[in-house]
Amino acid sequence: MRIAIACHSGLGGSGALAVELARSLAHKGHEVHVISDGVPFRFVRPHERMFLHVVELPHHHVFRYPPFEMALAGTMAELMKKYFFDILHVHYVVPFAISAYLARQMVPEHPVPVVTTLHGTDITQLSREKALFAPIRLGLEKSDAVTAVSASLAEEAMRIFSLKKDITVIHNYVDVSRYIRQEVTELRRQYADPDEPLLMHISNFRPVKRVPDVVRVFAGVRRRRRAKLALVGEGPGVPEIRALVRELGLEEDVHFLGKQSDVETVLSMADVLLLPSEQESFGLVAVEAMACETPVVASRAGGLPEVVVHGETGFLAEVGDVSAMADYVNRLLDDPALHRDFAAKGRDRVERYFSCTHQVQRYEELYRQILDAQGADVTDAEQAG
Repeated sequence: MRIAIACHSGLGGSGALAVELARSLAHKGHEVHVISDGVPFRFVRPHERMFLHVVELPHHHVFRYPPFEMALAGTMAELMKKYFFDILHVHYVVPFAISAYLARQMVPEHPVPVVTTLHGTDITQLSREKALFAPIRLGLEKSDAVTAVSASLAEEAMRIFSLKKDITVIHNYVDVSRYIRQEVTELRRQYADPDEPLLMHISNFRPVKRVPDVVRVFAGVRRRRRAKLALVGEGPGVPEIRALVRELGLEEDVHFLGKQSDVETVLSMADVLLLPSEQESFGLVAVEAMACETPVVASRAGGLPEVVVHGETGFLAEVGDVSAMADYVNRLLDDPALHRDFAAKGRDRVERYFSCTHQVQRYEELYRQILDAQGADVTDAEQAG
């Protein structure tokens, strides 16, 4: 098949999943075109069947804000006419499903089926904006199929929008051959002594991630033992976090690593991943950590209970319960045998439920179901695969 995948380029699970899906599909013989607002941060070492199309924004004095949605729709329409996509798979309703709907109106002679994957924000947060509710519902209703990365998110979308169509749950996944714990002793020494536990948090530092809670959990752990914290990623909350670290006198113990593309290498340094989010539609970084045999201490929110098995692959606490999370971290660090058991079971759970082999196949099956229902002919790329 010839597949287009539209996604955000910035940090976050949606862009990561979209690029990994593109890579997996390309490895299986499909031709994949990634459409984005920039170079996605995971778009490294692309497969020869992967192609990137960056949307060019028009800049004119009549625009107070660059009209990205219209430029995206126009780019999608041009690519539809040039490449005759079999499927357009968009990640997020806003702006991608809306722009895909506009693009299809521009190219009625080639009605490309649209699959929309929900990752969370457009359902859990943007749907509360009065001006966006109707456009989001339109994008969902006009999609040929809608998927969600967790059952929790699918249920919330059905409840909020009273959809008449089903939502298919296809969990996020990782390439288990790539996400595996590595030997990183020398790299780890740059951030912690061999006898010091290294805690880690990876996110885009938005308020919903509750990164101040990460620092406070670490402070609680630090009162019990020597330890270090590595904060990975970029985002609007970084200045606030730096100020909190200074306020708590933790400057010598907290490292800001910024954006990292080789997440599996970074996670291999960690003893525990902290994910105290207020809302997490799935929690891809939790799966990545478990694949790298790093136990997770997280909040009991959204789709996280579908990923982390409490008391088996990690621990879950109520949102904002910093004290409980610190206690769980200390429990793992106090008991090496328990830590090893959680690490092994976490890896096993990822291999069983969140590996690319099964999940990519489910996306392929969904694509073919849509094409079969429409009586469409796939391109030569399908036969070549």
